[in-house]
Amino acid sequence: MNEKKQHKNTEEYKAENAAEVDTAVSGGSDVTSGECGDASGAADVEMAANDELDAVKKELEDKSKKCEEYLDKLQRTAAEFDNFKKRSVKEKEALYAEAVSDVICSFLPVIDNVERALQAISEDSSAQSLKDGVEMVFKQFGDALKNLGVEEIKALNETFDPMWHNAVMHVEDDSLGHSVVIEEFQKGYKYKDKVIRYSMVKVAN
Repeated sequence: MNEKKQHKNTEEYKAENAAEVDTAVSGGSDVTSGECGDASGAADVEMAANDELDAVKKELEDKSKKCEEYLDKLQRTAAEFDNFKKRSVKEKEALYAEAVSDVICSFLPVIDNVERALQAISEDSSAQSLKDGVEMVFKQFGDALKNLGVEEIKALNETFDPMWHNAVMHVEDDSLGHSVVIEEFQKGYKYKDKVIRYSMVKVAN
């Protein structure tokens, strides 16, 4: 009787131990499975973050390229506009110079005649009052030309320069210098660097 009871207790003890082992094994499997699941989830999150970072970098590079293109276009447009302004200023100055030249050309014959009148009057001492009046008119014409920026071209005793002078006569005289203007038949005028009328001159040698 005692042996049966002892045997029964032994069997129960083995069964309990087996149950505990199964429980322990089962619990360990659950822990291992949980740890694997956590590691896999972290890898997925990291991969997704890397993909998103790559996408942001690519978008930033694309926008940087577009910014460079826009900046280049802006600089070109600014340069073209600056050149346009410079051309406009030059064209405006050229048109103004042309207009001034045309107006002055119409006045020059009047000035020539006034100057001739002065020369004729100077030979007649009885016409002093008339001479004074004509001189005043002549001076006013000269002042008006200066105010417009028009200047007489220097000619007499100057070295002949085809840029400013028109030689209509030529003489040989060893007592005079080479290519010297010895007489001026008609005065020349210029506006800045533009010739309105060439000086009509006689040149020596």
